[in-house]
Amino acid sequence: MKYAKNILETIGNTPLVKLNKIVEEIDALVLAKVETFNPGNSAKDRMAVKMVEDAEADGRLKPGGTIIEGTSGNTGMGLAIVAIIKGYKCVFVMADKQSKEKVDMMRALGAEVIVCPTDVEPTDPRSYYSVSKRLAEEIPNSWYVNQYDNPSNALAHYEQTGPEIWKQTEGKITHFVVGVGTGGTISGIGKYLKEQNPNIKIWGIDTYGSVFKKYHETGIFDENEIYPYITEGIGEDILPKNVDFSIIDGFTKVTDKDAAVYTQKIAKEEGIFVGNSAGSAVKGLLQLKEHFTKDDVVVVLFHDHGSRYVGKMFNDDWMRENGFID
Repeated sequence: MKYAKNILETIGNTPLVKLNKIVEEIDALVLAKVETFNPGNSAKDRMAVKMVEDAEADGRLKPGGTIIEGTSGNTGMGLAIVAIIKGYKCVFVMADKQSKEKVDMMRALGAEVIVCPTDVEPTDPRSYYSVSKRLAEEIPNSWYVNQYDNPSNALAHYEQTGPEIWKQTEGKITHFVVGVGTGGTISGIGKYLKEQNPNIKIWGIDTYGSVFKKYHETGIFDENEIYPYITEGIGEDILPKNVDFSIIDGFTKVTDKDAAVYTQKIAKEEGIFVGNSAGSAVKGLLQLKEHFTKDDVVVVLFHDHGSRYVGKMFNDDWMRENGFID
């Protein structure tokens, strides 16, 4: 009989799916790495297991402990699933711009969720970064994951996702495109792919209100670039240690409106029900189309599932309220 011993054994080996109608104006073969096939419906399941197992191995996470993390939702889902299987408690801290669905799903998996204001400085005691750190100091036998700076994040993608993409494309991949938040996905996959073929181009998708693109191009951390934005899961107002800028060939920025509109378009034109960062990634691909030729194989990573956004990007009333559709 063939079966997984627990749900964690089903993580990985997600499919590559050819995109058709939505990328008609791109000459290259465009393949989506659809990470929603993971049990927590996102790419973050991979690094959740890796971060927990590495923390167990070196004693940072002890039996019966509490896992504490600031998350935009997907890492929390992955960690909650790992915690159930391994017997830990979870406390997650989120910014109030994240969808209600994400909060509800983490609570459904037994996690405690604390919601903090979005529009505060990272150093503000009310920010989700600060609250996470404070809770880790206050709660006994707890471990603060810190996915932004935790090297196990990028390592999971270096060991798993990168090799999967290389194998699935038979080494023919020429470009990799993905949204950048903590930086673990782009840095881990990008490092692996460039070790196989240094000519592979690695493109990051950023959002307006985030510091990544300008920092990559100028080396300047410009606080004037930082302002509130609606797009979820990508962009940052800090520089996480997991973002290896030396691996990234360039960034393109996508507006909140384009990200939301293209999130809907992927579902309606490709039948693939994925989240907000996938909308950003597809619009970013189209903005980069002059970089691709008919002989290229472009892989774009779809991070998470559309079910996280049914009250937002998939709700036409919400889209109208935000001026994204007429």
